[in-house]
Amino acid sequence: MLKPSEVQAQNQPVELPILQEKQVSLAIKREDLIHPLISGNKFRKLKYNLIEAQNGGFDTILTYGGAFSNHIAATAYAGQESGFKTIGVIRGLDLPDKWHENPTLKLAHEHGMQFHFISREEYRKKENPLEVELLKALFGPFYRIPEGGSNVLAVRGCEEILMENDAYFDVICTSVGTGGTIAGISNAADSKQLVLGFPALKGDFLKEDIRKFAYKENWELRTTYHFGGYAKVTQQLIDFINEFKHETEIPLDPIYTGKLIFGILDMIKKDRFQPNTKILAVHTGGLQGIKGMNMKLKKKNLPLIQI
Repeated sequence: MLKPSEVQAQNQPVELPILQEKQVSLAIKREDLIHPLISGNKFRKLKYNLIEAQNGGFDTILTYGGAFSNHIAATAYAGQESGFKTIGVIRGLDLPDKWHENPTLKLAHEHGMQFHFISREEYRKKENPLEVELLKALFGPFYRIPEGGSNVLAVRGCEEILMENDAYFDVICTSVGTGGTIAGISNAADSKQLVLGFPALKGDFLKEDIRKFAYKENWELRTTYHFGGYAKVTQQLIDFINEFKHETEIPLDPIYTGKLIFGILDMIKKDRFQPNTKILAVHTGGLQGIKGMNMKLKKKNLPLIQI
């Protein structure tokens, strides 16, 4: 099983001229360093789900994701490490003949994951109980983890991201995908702290998903830093990620944390935070996805993200 139950990530201070100019402090919680492959919020989300699967006597984990899903890669590795077979229900019927060219799917396969490719239309029906029963008829009994890993047990794991001494910070910031991470952070945050979420997807629909798991009203979303939507990037974002790594030696991924840190620094430049505000940003990992993104960028003749 995932062993580091007491794992806590270090907070790395960021030193940039804009922070001194605006008299705002920023630190990044390096959840990306928890594990080379099961890093960041993926470790947190899987931890209690794998314990529950073991307690329930299951030997197989089934979950869902796209071609470059961090969750798929992490589940494959964690499942193998913990003694489970893993099945990935993957969105995209164009992938069965070329998945081996995809770094994320290749990595998942190398760690024992079996793939089941379905159309985008079928994928939209994945929460339908009938569709789940069809998968059980096909694969036999399995422990099911939803797309992105977000469920009650995942939120419980994400509640362990914050440490006691993190009460020092005024604002906690995190990227948002399916909503489980921000819900866990919100539940664990001190009563005086504001939790800001930076969605990687377009739209304001995530609020209802977050409210399913967050029992406090201490969080807000900043929805203007998605750079076009999920898995969308621009040269501006690529340049920012590369420059930030050059200045701080902290790598960011283009799907989540790059947009998160860009958004925080943009808000600081625009004086959205009062002087002396202490900000903690949670690095949720996802760095394995850079190789796949660079393949896409190369085809578009765009600059590559430095690894």
